[in-house]
Amino acid sequence: MVEPAEAVIGLYRRHGLAWAADRGTRPGEGPWIDRFAALLPPGGTVLDIGCGGGEPIAGTLMRTGFAVTGLDSSPPLLALCRERHPGGTWIAGDMRRMDLGRRFDGLIAWDSFFHLNHDAQRGMFPRFAAHVAPGAPLLFTSGPAHGIALGSYAGETLFHASLDAMEYRALLAANGFAVLDHTVEDPSCGGRTVWLAQQAKD
Repeated sequence: MVEPAEAVIGLYRRHGLAWAADRGTRPGEGPWIDRFAALLPPGGTVLDIGCGGGEPIAGTLMRTGFAVTGLDSSPPLLALCRERHPGGTWIAGDMRRMDLGRRFDGLIAWDSFFHLNHDAQRGMFPRFAAHVAPGAPLLFTSGPAHGIALGSYAGETLFHASLDAMEYRALLAANGFAVLDHTVEDPSCGGRTVWLAQQAKD
């Protein structure tokens, strides 16, 4: 039997287009994307980790003049990205093995990173650090406290997990990031728990 955390990729491969339709293109991130974008240089590069169908996050950033590379494990969602935004760079891959050989001016893992189990989440922070330029912001969502939450989509179990805030802070610090803001269950973006951090500048 496949563990719930390992089943997430298959779920988004089977139901990704339905999920993208449900997600829609209307921004639901409150002020966070604007805050993230304000930390980027003009025309800067962004890596959207778990980019889904490219809307609304990647599309919003591209329309603002940023160059977006999206990484996702769902071929149907990547095909949708290419259809919507042929000017972007769309890469098939598992974030747990992310090794793109370049650094970006900002990283986003919105509603994606929290599908990993606890150990895989811990392992992502060195990968974040390996892909950011000095001074680059990192924006991600987590759960409000340590634990596991099993939701559902299209009749299948959908895994979510979170570390506790102290451990996230320690992992960020150990990998050169300073926390700029951490808001638990922010009502401006549907009750998500959001982290905005920034890599140290040279």
